[in-house]
Amino acid sequence: MLERMDEFFDSRLAIYDEHQLDAIASARDFYPFTAGLLPREPGARVLDLGCGTGLELEWYFQLNPTARVTGIDLAPGMLDALRAKFPKHNLELICDSYFDVPLGAQRFDAAVSVESLHHFTQAEKIPLYTRLCTALVPGGSFILTDYFVSAGAEEARLRGELERLRREQGIEDGEFYHFDTPLTVAHEMEALRAAGFTQVEVLGSWASTATLRATR
Repeated sequence: MLERMDEFFDSRLAIYDEHQLDAIASARDFYPFTAGLLPREPGARVLDLGCGTGLELEWYFQLNPTARVTGIDLAPGMLDALRAKFPKHNLELICDSYFDVPLGAQRFDAAVSVESLHHFTQAEKIPLYTRLCTALVPGGSFILTDYFVSAGAEEARLRGELERLRREQGIEDGEFYHFDTPLTVAHEMEALRAAGFTQVEVLGSWASTATLRATR
């Protein structure tokens, strides 16, 4: 039974941090690795897509305590937990879909997303990534750490299973329900390039997780 995305995460809030750090292979390596790729300049403006409880921010704020972070997430409980973690830091938190929130132009020095975007297709991501590219300053980068599959056949199988479950539950298009449908790294990089990023590179990998950097 598929669960609404916001309800899925908020219902697991009490165990979320522990699960993310201990149940995902090498999470205690890739969260700080991701944080270390974000800008260190005082007051750096960073956009966090699907910020959740801000696990990577626990490391990032140690490196750059004056960073100004805008976090977007569908789950209000997650945002409440994030706000409680960092009461003295400069946070703007938006409870909405990052597909719908206006991102503006040249507003951010960098953007980041960790273990969030693997729920969406390449076709869904390209318009988002296009807006994200516009929202970054020239030379700004998007750091994506996420779950990937190794082959296009697995990508297609998971997407087909999600569509079957959506039909069975009568879920309409455009409604966000939790089910993992990761892309291959190659298809993710294609989406980023199609969105206008000039350079896309893989900076690290751990089991099924990889970190990509896309530069405007």
